[in-house]
Amino acid sequence: MSNRKLPACAATLLAGVAVPCAVHAAAPDPAKDYPTKPIRLVAPFVPGGGTDTTARTIAQKLSERWGQQVVVDNRTGAAGAIGVEITAQAIPDGYTICVISASHAVLSATNDKLPYDFNRDLQGITQATSLFYVLTVPAALPPKSVKELVAYAKTHPGKLNFASSGVGSLQHFSWELFKHLTGTRFTHVPYKGAAGSLVGMLAGEVQLGFFSMFGVRPHLNSGRVRVLAITASKRSPLLPEYPTVAEAGVPGYEVDQWYGFVTAAKVPRPIVAKLQAAMADTLKVPEIVQRLGTDGSTPVGTRPEQFHAHLQAEISRWRRLVKDAGLALK
Repeated sequence: MSNRKLPACAATLLAGVAVPCAVHAAAPDPAKDYPTKPIRLVAPFVPGGGTDTTARTIAQKLSERWGQQVVVDNRTGAAGAIGVEITAQAIPDGYTICVISASHAVLSATNDKLPYDFNRDLQGITQATSLFYVLTVPAALPPKSVKELVAYAKTHPGKLNFASSGVGSLQHFSWELFKHLTGTRFTHVPYKGAAGSLVGMLAGEVQLGFFSMFGVRPHLNSGRVRVLAITASKRSPLLPEYPTVAEAGVPGYEVDQWYGFVTAAKVPRPIVAKLQAAMADTLKVPEIVQRLGTDGSTPVGTRPEQFHAHLQAEISRWRRLVKDAGLALK
């Protein structure tokens, strides 16, 4: 049989050599013209909070960059799970993305009945920012350092109340970690949101809180509250006078209220890469760096695989705390 009239690739196959045939045109690049329509950016918490602010800051710059609106859609409920579920179930074309926070890692660590799984149903785009809390007490409370606070708590077990934005929130777990590492006892008073928890301290309902510097600063300047330390791994150049909690007497303590972006698991990788590159560039804009820095946020802009690994490590970390501390979240 002659191979004279066969396509070159077919003749090669008959000769026993496996090479690709150029019968079909190269697959189109799904990211080439992306985006061609508005992008929905789901924010799983109420307007005005840190998640919403981060979403709107990035959305504005992406809209300017692409000439397509990035529309923030606040879909609240179920401790932030509803917004993530909407994103996981969206058409995987890159036109629905979601901003998440460290609280979502806590939620995944403590709730095995979530309607989504970060490994199976979603993929990371980038960690956008890193944000520390400040350990805050009323100015009238006797302890003036972390070591003094631990000593005071041990002589008054369960007498000091700590605020959080809700059971299972990152603020809640920040205190559970502090309790576990110091062997202290405090009484948990959950509020509906971080703003409410700070109001509770100002009203004298609680004596302890981990808050963002953005919320605390006005009351710090008025002398109503005192900051003892920050939850970062190292001192902040924005607040060099404050030690870290670990440095101040609780070795191993660190809590990062980070924000990041995810999308559905089946969104094509080229689109995810285009989103990540645009977000990373946006996070380098001096105006954005300054705006995020007002509450202690530091821009990050990691690659998708780095953010995925970070998210999984965070979930594992909080699961260990639940087990080691014997936490019962009721």
